[in-house]
Order: sequence, then C-alpha cells, then structure tokens
Amino acid sequence: MTIRHLKIFVTVCEQGGITKAGQKLFMAQPTVSSAVSELEKHYGVKLFDRLSKRLYLTDAGKRLLPYAQHIILMFDEMEAEAQDLNESGTLRIGSSVTIGNCLIPRLLKSFAANRPNVDIKMQVNNSERIEHAILNNQIDLGLIEGMTHNSQLTSEAFWDDELVLLFAPGHPWEAQTSVTPEQLRGAPFLMRERGSGGREILESALLMHGIDIEPTWESISTQAIIQGAARGLGVAVLPFLLAESYLERGLLVMRPIEGISLRRKFFIIHHKNKYITDIMHEFINLCYSEPYGVTS
Repeated sequence: MTIRHLKIFVTVCEQGGITKAGQKLFMAQPTVSSAVSELEKHYGVKLFDRLSKRLYLTDAGKRLLPYAQHIILMFDEMEAEAQDLNESGTLRIGSSVTIGNCLIPRLLKSFAANRPNVDIKMQVNNSERIEHAILNNQIDLGLIEGMTHNSQLTSEAFWDDELVLLFAPGHPWEAQTSVTPEQLRGAPFLMRERGSGGREILESALLMHGIDIEPTWESISTQAIIQGAARGLGVAVLPFLLAESYLERGLLVMRPIEGISLRRKFFIIHHKNKYITDIMHEFINLCYSEPYGVTS
C-alpha cells in the first residue's frame, strides 16, 4: 500500500465520487477506480457503498479516512521540510476577517523585517473556513476569533477583544446608558455570515436569554456592516477594534448590553500533529509580544 493509494482514497472522499476525483488528480477514471479496489482488497474491507451511481463511505471507510488524512498530512510536511532546510521557506497563515483587518498588517510587517527571505502566504476568511484550511493542510497557522472545539486542533489565546453594540447617532437607544437583551428582540441586525466567530458568540449569548436573532442584512465584509450601521440601516455587534475610529469621530454610538459580556480572546490554532518549524515558532512568539499580546 502506497501514499498514492491513500491520496486517491482521500480525494474520492473529498470530491464525492470517482469522476471528480480523477479530474482533481488529473487521472483517468479507471485508474482511480483501480486504486480504490486495490485498497479495499489490501485491507479486506469494503470502503464505499455504490448506490444509484453515487458513493457512500461505509463504516470501515469512515474509520480509515482520518488515518489516511493524517498520514498524507505528515508526508506533505516531510516533503516540504526536506525541500527547505535553511532559513528561507514559506509560512502559510490564515486569519479571520477581524484579525486580518486589525492585526495582521502590522504583524506581517514586523515579521517580514526580521525574516526577509521567508515567503509569506496569507488568506483571510471566517473562523470556520480557517479551521477547515488548517485541517486540510492548506495553511500552517490560523488566527481566529474564539476557541476552536475541533479535537484535531490546538489553540492558544494571544489577544483580548470585546464585541460592542453599535448604532447610528440619533437612535432611540442613544438616550439610554445601556440596552436590555429584550430590546434586541426583533431589532434590525446587520451581521456577519454564519461561521463568523463573532456572530457565534453573540447568538450564543442571546440564546441564553431566549432571544433568537434573524438578521436583516448579512455580509462577509465588516466594513460594509459598519457603514450600514453608521447610516442607520440597522444595529450591529462588532469588535471594538474595528469600530474605534468611527466612535471617535461620532459616526457610531456604543452601548453595553445589560447582563451580557461579549469579551473574548483571539486564538492561534494549528493541527495538533503539525511539526512547528523555527519560522512558525518565531511568528507565534511575535503574536504574543508587545504591543500585540494578551493584555489581561
């Protein structure tokens, strides 16, 4: 049994079929089918049920899949390390949108000054997608909002953050010193898409008060949400870091929500079986160093 067999098996699982896996791997369909059959014959089990021209993982296939993914992950890391054993290399980082807007530019500027020979690859997406990228070995380190609950990932807090309730000047709530959870029921919320760490925290906090939010407006862009809130299109709950300049200029108003704390931490995540290179260690240490690190 070879790495090739395992890669084909994992790709078939990810793509949901032989044909798509072949296209992904640039292989003929019979070649892919043959590799799967060889794998089944080698282990003496059936890995897929073939029903109505579709493939469904059997229990045996489900048990084999995480092992195959892990072996491929370690093999890919070995290949990458063998090709680059000096001070140069590539660091693949992913971050949530808020962190990408507020912290990543100065972090990367500082890191690049110390490591000019390192090629930095960066992607910004919501926390859920960054977790998936880590699991699929598409990035080395992720910086996300809120702790991951995936048992295959390791997370460490590096920054304190707070979500705040925001609305335009002139809103009726401006006359109040705080807003009750009940007042939020039915309010026109401008929110990030599902999978956003900040949205999950807000929804969880309000559900404890029996309040389920149905947003008026959803966007992957925090700037679009801030602009909408500033123009009176609705209310928003976003990180203070993002709203600070708008608050200072009087374009937005901030009020606490009674009985609800929306303080949270930003986390660095990586696969628990990931080999942490010197380059990765240096970037992690930079995240903890002043003025970036955890403040309380």
